[in-house]
Amino acid sequence: MVSVHKLIVEQGIDAARALASTKHERALVEAAFQVISEERDKLGFTFSGFALTCLPHKPVKDSVWRKEGHNLTLLIQGGVNRDGGNFGVPYGSYARFILLFLQSEAIRKKSREIELGRSMRVWLGSMGLSIGGKTYKAVNEQASRISACNLTFFSGDSSKEVMRKGGFVEGSITMSDVLSDQPSLWQDRVLLNEEFYNALSERPLPLNETALRAIGPRSLVIDIYIWLSYRLHALKGDVNISWISLHTQFGTGYARLRDFRSGFIEALELATAVYPEAKLSISDLGVTLRPSKPPIAKIS
Repeated sequence: MVSVHKLIVEQGIDAARALASTKHERALVEAAFQVISEERDKLGFTFSGFALTCLPHKPVKDSVWRKEGHNLTLLIQGGVNRDGGNFGVPYGSYARFILLFLQSEAIRKKSREIELGRSMRVWLGSMGLSIGGKTYKAVNEQASRISACNLTFFSGDSSKEVMRKGGFVEGSITMSDVLSDQPSLWQDRVLLNEEFYNALSERPLPLNETALRAIGPRSLVIDIYIWLSYRLHALKGDVNISWISLHTQFGTGYARLRDFRSGFIEALELATAVYPEAKLSISDLGVTLRPSKPPIAKIS
């Protein structure tokens, strides 16, 4: 397809939908349309470290997750329950959206204390995650994993800690009231870990929540969108990134580079569909990033 944004603007959404011949192309059209048709963008935030490293996409057997990115390494250790069993490392799109909610609220309100309950349920629903049945169980499981784990960010090739060993939150994320509008007898607020909150406050990365909603529960696309949001607007010139480097950062779960390239390109196309300002190109050698406007310029 030609530039999906240009197609929608010049020929209209109906024409763009008619020209989309595959499931992937239809997803690109719908995602791009959501972003360019939104009159006002809403600002979200994440810690900039998640632009260079990430959580797992799928469950991991080990109780420790180590992920290297560009000059940054993330180490997460799953917590244990009262019986000594391991909660496991948080993973997937649900964990990412829970953390995006917590971080965005913390920056918007300039407070470590975050209201859960109805606020979190409404926000997750706005991201396309209706809380009920299996979805409720999945969100609750990831909330438990996030509550129990410890994490550390290391800088560069040294052992220098950007963020010392701590957690995302102090206490636990309790979601007992997410299916009800009634007041809950359980905890309805959570306190971000002080170390994590300070790191977030010092290095917040602005994101477009409309773009996140258009991406939906696609964890690799979320990671790529966050990465582009961090890298592109700070560039002074073109930067070439090899497929091997991209595989190191994003290729967990892909044993063969060839398979990774195919999956990454599709995810990259969807990430740029929700980031119209992104300028880049793909070649046999890798991806070339070019200086671009940030993904969000309007604050609501």
